[in-house]
Amino acid sequence: MLKKLVIGAALALTPVAGLAAGGEQHIESYDFSFKGAFGTYDPNQLQRGLQIYTEVCSACHGLKFVPLRSLSDAGGPALSPDQVTAYAAENYTVYDAELDEDVPAKPVDHFPANTNAGAPDLSLMAKARKGGPDYIASLLNGYTGEEKEEAGSTYYENTAFPGGWISMAPPLEDEHVEFIDGHDNSLDNLSQDVSAYLMWTAEPKMMARKQVGFVGVLMLTILSVLLYLTNKRIWAPIKGRKNS
Repeated sequence: MLKKLVIGAALALTPVAGLAAGGEQHIESYDFSFKGAFGTYDPNQLQRGLQIYTEVCSACHGLKFVPLRSLSDAGGPALSPDQVTAYAAENYTVYDAELDEDVPAKPVDHFPANTNAGAPDLSLMAKARKGGPDYIASLLNGYTGEEKEEAGSTYYENTAFPGGWISMAPPLEDEHVEFIDGHDNSLDNLSQDVSAYLMWTAEPKMMARKQVGFVGVLMLTILSVLLYLTNKRIWAPIKGRKNS
Protein backbone atom coordinates (compact mmCIF):
# COMPACT_ATOMS: atom_id res chain seq x y z
CA MET A 1 0.00 0.00 0.00
CA LEU A 2 1.05 3.51 -0.73
CA LYS A 3 2.99 5.38 1.93
CA LYS A 4 3.56 9.10 2.38
CA LEU A 5 7.05 10.26 1.72
CA VAL A 6 7.72 13.58 3.44
CA ILE A 7 9.98 15.75 1.34
CA GLY A 8 11.17 19.33 1.50
CA ALA A 9 8.49 21.99 1.55
CA ALA A 10 7.26 23.24 -1.80
CA LEU A 11 5.83 26.72 -1.88
CA ALA A 12 3.56 27.21 -4.88
CA LEU A 13 2.61 26.56 -8.49
CA THR A 14 1.69 30.20 -8.97
CA PRO A 15 3.95 33.14 -9.89
CA VAL A 16 5.87 34.79 -7.09
CA ALA A 17 5.47 38.56 -6.99
CA GLY A 18 8.60 40.59 -7.48
CA LEU A 19 10.56 38.10 -9.57
CA ALA A 20 12.28 39.51 -12.60
CA ALA A 21 10.94 38.33 -15.94
CA GLY A 22 12.80 35.32 -17.25
CA GLY A 23 12.92 33.66 -20.64
CA GLU A 24 9.97 32.76 -22.81
CA GLN A 25 7.56 30.33 -21.16
CA HIS A 26 7.65 26.90 -22.80
CA ILE A 27 4.65 24.55 -22.48
CA GLU A 28 5.07 21.13 -24.05
CA SER A 29 2.05 19.41 -25.65
CA TYR A 30 1.75 15.85 -24.34
CA ASP A 31 -0.18 12.98 -25.89
CA PHE A 32 -2.53 12.33 -22.97
CA SER A 33 -5.07 9.56 -23.52
CA PHE A 34 -7.97 11.77 -22.43
CA LYS A 35 -7.41 14.45 -25.04
CA GLY A 36 -9.87 14.80 -27.89
CA ALA A 37 -13.61 14.26 -28.18
CA PHE A 38 -13.31 10.50 -27.68
CA GLY A 39 -10.35 10.44 -25.30
CA THR A 40 -10.59 8.52 -22.02
CA TYR A 41 -8.63 8.35 -18.80
CA ASP A 42 -6.17 5.48 -18.50
CA PRO A 43 -6.91 3.87 -15.09
CA ASN A 44 -3.38 2.45 -14.87
CA GLN A 45 -1.89 5.90 -15.42
CA LEU A 46 -4.26 7.36 -12.83
CA GLN A 47 -3.16 4.72 -10.32
CA ARG A 48 0.47 5.61 -10.93
CA GLY A 49 -0.40 9.29 -10.58
CA LEU A 50 -2.17 8.56 -7.30
CA GLN A 51 0.96 6.80 -6.03
CA ILE A 52 3.15 9.76 -7.03
CA TYR A 53 0.78 12.20 -5.36
CA THR A 54 0.68 10.11 -2.18
CA GLU A 55 4.42 9.54 -1.90
CA VAL A 56 5.58 12.97 -3.02
CA CYS A 57 3.02 15.73 -3.59
CA SER A 58 0.84 15.13 -0.52
CA ALA A 59 3.69 16.22 1.73
CA CYS A 60 2.90 19.81 0.78
CA HIS A 61 -0.26 19.87 -1.34
CA GLY A 62 -3.79 18.84 -0.39
CA LEU A 63 -6.78 17.63 -2.42
CA LYS A 64 -9.51 18.89 -0.12
CA PHE A 65 -12.26 18.88 -2.76
CA VAL A 66 -11.73 15.23 -3.74
CA PRO A 67 -13.64 12.53 -1.79
CA LEU A 68 -11.63 9.40 -1.17
CA ARG A 69 -14.56 7.22 -2.28
CA SER A 70 -14.25 8.63 -5.81
CA LEU A 71 -11.10 6.52 -6.30
CA SER A 72 -13.42 3.60 -7.05
CA ASP A 73 -15.73 5.52 -9.40
CA ALA A 74 -16.07 4.50 -13.04
CA GLY A 75 -13.69 6.45 -15.24
CA GLY A 76 -11.21 7.00 -12.42
CA PRO A 77 -8.27 5.06 -10.93
CA ALA A 78 -10.61 2.06 -10.64
CA LEU A 79 -9.60 0.92 -7.15
CA SER A 80 -11.89 -1.61 -5.54
CA PRO A 81 -13.94 -0.49 -2.50
CA ASP A 82 -11.68 -2.59 -0.27
CA GLN A 83 -8.57 -0.97 -1.75
CA VAL A 84 -10.05 2.50 -1.18
CA THR A 85 -10.82 1.63 2.45
CA ALA A 86 -7.28 0.36 3.02
CA TYR A 87 -5.71 3.31 1.20
CA ALA A 88 -7.69 5.84 3.23
CA ALA A 89 -6.91 4.19 6.58
CA GLU A 90 -3.19 3.71 5.92
CA ASN A 91 -2.43 7.15 4.52
CA TYR A 92 -4.72 9.72 6.17
CA THR A 93 -6.35 10.62 9.46
CA VAL A 94 -9.31 12.83 10.33
CA TYR A 95 -10.30 14.45 13.60
CA ASP A 96 -13.14 12.76 15.47
CA ALA A 97 -14.89 15.29 17.71
CA GLU A 98 -16.57 12.61 19.83
CA LEU A 99 -13.31 10.83 20.57
CA ASP A 100 -11.36 14.10 20.59
CA GLU A 101 -8.55 12.50 18.60
CA ASP A 102 -7.41 11.73 15.07
CA VAL A 103 -8.70 8.46 13.62
CA PRO A 104 -7.93 6.65 10.33
CA ALA A 105 -9.74 8.19 7.38
CA LYS A 106 -12.64 6.39 5.70
CA PRO A 107 -13.85 6.43 2.08
CA VAL A 108 -16.57 8.93 3.03
CA ASP A 109 -13.88 11.45 3.99
CA HIS A 110 -12.04 13.77 1.61
CA PHE A 111 -8.34 13.92 0.93
CA PRO A 112 -7.00 16.22 3.65
CA ALA A 113 -6.21 19.85 3.07
CA ASN A 114 -2.52 20.67 3.24
CA THR A 115 -1.08 24.14 2.84
CA ASN A 116 2.41 23.61 4.25
CA ALA A 117 4.65 26.56 3.42
CA GLY A 118 1.79 28.21 1.52
CA ALA A 119 1.51 25.47 -1.11
CA PRO A 120 -1.78 25.60 -3.06
CA ASP A 121 -4.41 22.90 -3.03
CA LEU A 122 -4.18 20.74 -6.17
CA SER A 123 -7.80 19.59 -6.45
CA LEU A 124 -8.61 21.94 -9.34
CA MET A 125 -5.11 22.92 -10.42
CA ALA A 126 -5.35 21.26 -13.85
CA LYS A 127 -8.38 23.42 -14.67
CA ALA A 128 -7.11 26.57 -12.98
CA ARG A 129 -3.91 26.88 -15.03
CA LYS A 130 -3.81 27.69 -18.72
CA GLY A 131 -2.58 24.57 -20.45
CA GLY A 132 -3.93 22.31 -17.70
CA PRO A 133 -2.08 18.99 -17.50
CA ASP A 134 0.35 20.08 -20.22
CA TYR A 135 1.40 23.00 -18.04
CA ILE A 136 1.82 20.83 -14.93
CA ALA A 137 3.88 18.20 -16.76
CA SER A 138 5.97 20.88 -18.45
CA LEU A 139 6.61 22.59 -15.11
CA LEU A 140 7.72 19.33 -13.47
CA ASN A 141 10.04 18.72 -16.42
CA GLY A 142 11.12 22.34 -16.77
CA TYR A 143 13.80 22.71 -14.07
CA THR A 144 17.17 23.64 -15.54
CA GLY A 145 19.24 23.07 -12.40
CA GLU A 146 19.99 26.78 -11.96
CA GLU A 147 19.26 28.44 -8.61
CA LYS A 148 19.39 31.95 -7.21
CA GLU A 149 18.98 33.69 -3.88
CA GLU A 150 16.62 36.64 -3.64
CA ALA A 151 15.26 38.37 -0.55
CA GLY A 152 16.47 35.50 1.60
CA SER A 153 14.68 32.85 -0.45
CA THR A 154 15.91 30.34 -3.00
CA TYR A 155 14.38 30.27 -6.47
CA TYR A 156 14.79 27.64 -9.17
CA GLU A 157 14.91 28.32 -12.88
CA ASN A 158 12.02 26.67 -14.71
CA THR A 159 11.29 27.01 -18.42
CA ALA A 160 7.53 26.47 -18.02
CA PHE A 161 6.94 28.83 -15.12
CA PRO A 162 5.81 32.42 -15.80
CA GLY A 163 8.80 34.66 -15.13
CA GLY A 164 11.25 31.78 -15.36
CA TRP A 165 11.87 31.30 -11.61
CA ILE A 166 9.82 29.30 -9.11
CA SER A 167 10.08 28.93 -5.34
CA MET A 168 9.23 25.21 -5.42
CA ALA A 169 12.26 22.96 -5.43
CA PRO A 170 12.24 20.17 -8.04
CA PRO A 171 9.83 17.61 -6.52
CA LEU A 172 10.57 14.76 -8.92
CA GLU A 173 13.56 13.14 -10.56
CA ASP A 174 14.27 9.95 -12.48
CA GLU A 175 13.33 6.82 -10.50
CA HIS A 176 11.92 8.90 -7.63
CA VAL A 177 8.93 6.53 -7.37
CA GLU A 178 9.03 2.77 -7.89
CA PHE A 179 6.02 1.08 -9.47
CA ILE A 180 5.09 -2.51 -8.64
CA ASP A 181 4.47 -3.30 -12.31
CA GLY A 182 7.91 -2.01 -13.29
CA HIS A 183 6.52 0.79 -15.44
CA ASP A 184 8.95 3.40 -16.77
CA ASN A 185 9.67 5.84 -13.93
CA SER A 186 11.74 8.41 -15.76
CA LEU A 187 11.08 12.03 -14.84
CA ASP A 188 9.12 12.57 -18.05
CA ASN A 189 6.78 9.66 -17.36
CA LEU A 190 6.36 10.51 -13.68
CA SER A 191 5.42 14.05 -14.65
CA GLN A 192 2.82 12.88 -17.15
CA ASP A 193 1.33 10.33 -14.75
CA VAL A 194 0.78 12.77 -11.89
CA SER A 195 -0.49 15.44 -14.32
CA ALA A 196 -3.06 13.00 -15.68
CA TYR A 197 -4.13 12.20 -12.12
CA LEU A 198 -4.54 15.90 -11.31
CA MET A 199 -6.61 16.33 -14.46
CA TRP A 200 -8.89 13.60 -13.15
CA THR A 201 -9.20 15.25 -9.72
CA ALA A 202 -10.16 18.51 -11.46
CA GLU A 203 -12.66 16.88 -13.84
CA PRO A 204 -13.58 13.39 -12.61
CA LYS A 205 -16.77 13.26 -14.70
CA MET A 206 -15.07 14.08 -18.00
CA MET A 207 -15.89 10.67 -19.52
CA ALA A 208 -19.58 10.96 -18.57
CA ARG A 209 -19.68 14.51 -19.98
CA LYS A 210 -18.17 13.36 -23.28
CA GLN A 211 -20.66 10.49 -23.51
CA VAL A 212 -23.59 12.82 -22.89
CA GLY A 213 -22.23 15.24 -25.47
CA PHE A 214 -21.83 12.47 -28.04
CA VAL A 215 -25.38 11.22 -27.45
CA GLY A 216 -26.68 14.79 -27.68
CA VAL A 217 -24.93 15.43 -31.00
CA LEU A 218 -26.14 12.09 -32.36
CA MET A 219 -29.74 12.82 -31.40
CA LEU A 220 -29.59 16.31 -32.91
CA THR A 221 -28.17 14.86 -36.12
CA ILE A 222 -30.97 12.29 -36.36
CA LEU A 223 -33.55 14.95 -35.57
CA SER A 224 -32.15 17.24 -38.26
CA VAL A 225 -32.38 14.45 -40.85
CA LEU A 226 -35.95 13.63 -39.84
CA LEU A 227 -36.96 17.29 -40.00
CA TYR A 228 -35.36 17.62 -43.43
CA LEU A 229 -37.20 14.55 -44.76
CA THR A 230 -40.47 15.70 -43.17
CA ASN A 231 -40.07 19.13 -44.73
CA LYS A 232 -39.52 17.60 -48.16
CA ARG A 233 -42.56 15.34 -47.78
CA ILE A 234 -44.85 18.19 -46.67
CA TRP A 235 -43.81 20.59 -49.40
CA ALA A 236 -43.44 18.05 -52.22
CA PRO A 237 -47.13 18.26 -53.38
CA ILE A 238 -47.07 22.06 -53.38
CA LYS A 239 -43.83 22.22 -55.31
CA GLY A 240 -45.21 19.64 -57.72
CA ARG A 241 -48.28 21.78 -58.49
CA LYS A 242 -46.09 24.84 -59.10
CA ASN A 243 -43.93 22.93 -61.55
CA SER A 244 -46.92 21.51 -63.49
